[in-house]
Amino acid sequence: MFELIGIPPMLLFGQLMIGLINGVFYAMMSLGVAIIFGMLRIGNFVHGAQYMLGAFGAWYLLHLPDLFPGLGLPALGYWWALVIVPVAVGLVGAATERLFIRRVYDLEHAYGLLLTVGLAMVIEGLFNVRYGAAGQQYNVPETLKGVVNLGFMFLPIYRLWVIVAGIVVCVVTWFVIERTKLGSYLRAATENPDLVRAFGINVPRMLMLTYAFGVGLAGLAGVMAAPIYQVSPQMGQSIIITIFAVVVIGGMGSIFGAIFSGLMLGLIEGLTKVFYPQGSTTVIFVIMAIVLVFRPAGLFGKETSAFHAADMSNARSDSFLENGRLWLPVLAVIGAALPFLVYPVFAMKMLCFALFASAYNLVFGYVGLLAFGHAAFFGASAYVAAQSAAVWGFPPELAILAGVAMATVIGALFGWLAIRRQGLYFAMITLALAQIVYFYAIQASWTHGEDGIQQVPRGYLFGMIDLDQPLNMYYFVLAIFLAGFALIYRIIHSPFGQVLKSVRENEPRAISLGYSTDRFKLIAFTLSAMLAGLAGGTKAIVFQIASLTDLHFMTSAEALLMSLIGGVGTLLGPIVGAVVVVTMQKEFASLGSWVVVVQGAAFVLCVLFLRKGVVGTLEEYLSNRQARRAALAVADRPETPRAGAAS
Repeated sequence: MFELIGIPPMLLFGQLMIGLINGVFYAMMSLGVAIIFGMLRIGNFVHGAQYMLGAFGAWYLLHLPDLFPGLGLPALGYWWALVIVPVAVGLVGAATERLFIRRVYDLEHAYGLLLTVGLAMVIEGLFNVRYGAAGQQYNVPETLKGVVNLGFMFLPIYRLWVIVAGIVVCVVTWFVIERTKLGSYLRAATENPDLVRAFGINVPRMLMLTYAFGVGLAGLAGVMAAPIYQVSPQMGQSIIITIFAVVVIGGMGSIFGAIFSGLMLGLIEGLTKVFYPQGSTTVIFVIMAIVLVFRPAGLFGKETSAFHAADMSNARSDSFLENGRLWLPVLAVIGAALPFLVYPVFAMKMLCFALFASAYNLVFGYVGLLAFGHAAFFGASAYVAAQSAAVWGFPPELAILAGVAMATVIGALFGWLAIRRQGLYFAMITLALAQIVYFYAIQASWTHGEDGIQQVPRGYLFGMIDLDQPLNMYYFVLAIFLAGFALIYRIIHSPFGQVLKSVRENEPRAISLGYSTDRFKLIAFTLSAMLAGLAGGTKAIVFQIASLTDLHFMTSAEALLMSLIGGVGTLLGPIVGAVVVVTMQKEFASLGSWVVVVQGAAFVLCVLFLRKGVVGTLEEYLSNRQARRAALAVADRPETPRAGAAS
């Protein structure tokens, strides 16, 4: 039968086995994410870094004599690592929950995701500083070496062990959560903590142990993965986005959905490598998109209400900080003088990313949708603009418009798929969809893979103005930024923008008033994608290159970080945040990998101590001062004699 379709049996069964092994790791990792989200409502983005800690923990135990030569410590092999490392990683998770995660339980779900993104960047960045991109070798233990002859293929004993052990761990975990009294206590503690506390149960401790258990599963998966994959700082980053796609397909918070989807998707990925190898990296994300069309909550998920990000904005429309008519000429004057104060290329980078962050803030700050895939619009526009200018010979203005058109189409499609979900669900869906664009750019011939599209000509604006002249190029970028800023101000202060704010603050009430909230959110999301595309296309012309960095998930994270630092839901916040982040990148460029650590620390600090950002905090201060002045004025006002008081 296999000969009829031209596929050698060894290749088919070999890829199925690899897919099953990957599926086991997907299931174990997704199980930990599902437990933490289902019980704690935290999107644990740091799960990939904790998986990496498990692999490095096993490697450390094996190299104890080399790491501590003067102490005479023995090398502890694989079997010791299986016991010690998950417990150690779980303890690290307990400390993380106690010091960081616990502080965001009562906040909007976006804070938990943003906090764990920052923690992941710090942990992975520190390991990258120490070990670089090179992986560390971890050999298969002696007792599990060799192969088993199955007749149709030779199966390595270690891989058979991983499959059996991983499935057993998943089944036992499901049984404990779903079929035991302990599991019922855990579910009750998250749904009604006051009632559980009345029975004398220490709810905070139970939640801490739940998080530690989910993290311990990641550590166990890391130990089991160490002999198969190279132990490297990037190993968690490369799997976590796939894990979130698996969890979305199975249903966020569904224990059985995580296990079933992980195993099945691993097998489907393996089969895809046989029949269509180019699609193996994207097949999971394509399946996710198809599932979402028919089952927005996932295969085994349930429809749940989600929080909005209304508490993340503190801007008042009557504040002078939100007066775009005032700030547009101010920004124009500052922008006109900027190239004489800093290097023009650096100034253009600030303007491009200020526009990108403002575009992101339109949908996050003013609509309450936590998106995590805006790099798809930014990068897709950059590639199309670069291709249009470098290959098709378009003038710069038409090349940028072509990129904007592509970003708008992709934004409308992604929005249509994701808009029915909110909060954390929306963030994970947009992140996974953006990965489809990223993997397409890796494989497509016209994007030139890791080299990108280089030597993009700047050309002549309207056939007359030479953009190879730095000042000409700069003022063109400034004009684009000011136009984008004016459009955003017009959107948020129009009747359409007022409806968006009402959706952010109280969507059920907006629905009761007769508004089609999904339609309004889709339009806003598409406008945000269009403006992000405007920033990306402009950036490609400015720097004369479009690369995979433009599509990488970290580009989305940077837009989010800029909004957080400046102030989510404020007009000027993203601009201030972009100036801070771009300047920080420039000043810390000599630090190499430490830049990621610094950015991650900025995420953590903003979530914990500066949730309103620079502009939001200033707005709050001015608002409080105005309120105090009004209160003093009322107190000092002489009391008016009442009629008839003299008689």
